[in-house]
Amino acid sequence: MRILPIREEQLKERLGERFRELDVPLLVEWLDGRRAALLFVFEEETDPRRFSIHRLAHYCLDLSVLCETERVVPVVIFLHPGTYPEQLRLGSEQQVYLHFHYLHRALFATPARDYLTSSNLVARLTLPTMAYTPDEKFEVIAAATRGLMDLEPDPERRLKYADFIDVYAMMDEAELEQYRQRYPQEAGTMMRFSERFIEQGRREGQKEEARRLLGTQIQLKFGELPDWAEQRLTQADQAVLEDWSAAILSADSLESLLRQH
Repeated sequence: MRILPIREEQLKERLGERFRELDVPLLVEWLDGRRAALLFVFEEETDPRRFSIHRLAHYCLDLSVLCETERVVPVVIFLHPGTYPEQLRLGSEQQVYLHFHYLHRALFATPARDYLTSSNLVARLTLPTMAYTPDEKFEVIAAATRGLMDLEPDPERRLKYADFIDVYAMMDEAELEQYRQRYPQEAGTMMRFSERFIEQGRREGQKEEARRLLGTQIQLKFGELPDWAEQRLTQADQAVLEDWSAAILSADSLESLLRQH
């Protein structure tokens, strides 16, 4: 099968109306044609009190019209404890004219121990959001880290997903020190990811500063920055930006400056 994210568009009577925006819908297609495509509508709610079943139903109806399909599967994932309606029934005493319900998963009530060795990367990354006893916390975080290393080969995605684990784990300094003592290998792995993340942020900050300074130089010498030049500056790496900054003093025109490299 093929899984495609689709655009988040809803029907609006007037341009000024607010969008009902949820997480990206996914269209699942069977390439051999043996089944019609299914449209999965995902919503994540950190706080169940903010969940609106009416909004979800309305959104699903809009997508059904826009995508010309009745094969819509709504799914809601709840992170934190709380109560939420599981179905919506509209009608009278005699008849029900609309009965809407959805698939739901309460991660806070899902036993983490059931997924400690799961081969599903998403399950491993979200282990710290599942249910476990205080004594199991470090084991759960270590299992999430091992899952990241074993199941995700892409270094850049590892860096991104490591930040998820760190945020989900919510360890204070005392817990972090205990974790290092009990799981030194996994803690060392996360520490290296944190250092790389900080270094990446520093480099991106330097690049943004170089781009800002060059943009100011260009405006002072050549006037307003056109769209095509703005695009060149956005795409250039830091070394190229620094070369352009050095060459701008002798450049005859903006075109000749940005033709370099």
